[in-house]
Amino acid sequence: MPIEEKLGLTRKALEIILGYRFPVHIVTKSKLVLRDLDILKKIDETAILPDDLKKLNRGAMITFSISTLDEKLARALEPGAPAPMERLETMMRCKEEGFLTGVCYAPTLPFISDTEEEIDRMIKAAKDYGADYAFVGTLTLFGDGPADCKTLYYRFLERHFPNLIPKYRSLFRASFKPPKEYEDKLEERATKIRDKYNVKHRIIS
Repeated sequence: MPIEEKLGLTRKALEIILGYRFPVHIVTKSKLVLRDLDILKKIDETAILPDDLKKLNRGAMITFSISTLDEKLARALEPGAPAPMERLETMMRCKEEGFLTGVCYAPTLPFISDTEEEIDRMIKAAKDYGADYAFVGTLTLFGDGPADCKTLYYRFLERHFPNLIPKYRSLFRASFKPPKEYEDKLEERATKIRDKYNVKHRIIS
């Protein structure tokens, strides 16, 4: 969050993590992670690793969350967040500093950013900017309160994609997530494209 630049709470938390020699996985949209690469490097080098991370011999991983590469759409969905290309450029800088880095394309947006063409574009961009891995995940919608994500997302659809509202209601029905058939098809699509660009689908294979 922008206030982190002033308060430095994440940096203080990382200092505690470093002191106890825990590994850490940062998932962020923020360019501010660059401020803390000095501490993250120490964590990466000194963390006591569980058996699964011993395979990587890494104590710090940095993942950037992106739902779409469309700049206009991203501004509508995530006002105030860095633009998608800024996140990819920040990821590349982390990669150049020697970190294990990747992209979390979650949530992909049904009928908007979940097409084969869009996923291809996103994973190719991840590869071009040095990602070691790329996750692809489905959208979940919770709550009916005025500040809940389901309410806010349907408000976004009303403004920008009103024609998609019936499709969303049909896809989600009474659930907070799409049906398993949809999830399986999305993962199958993503796996084919990750294989095409030689990008891992998880941090630990």
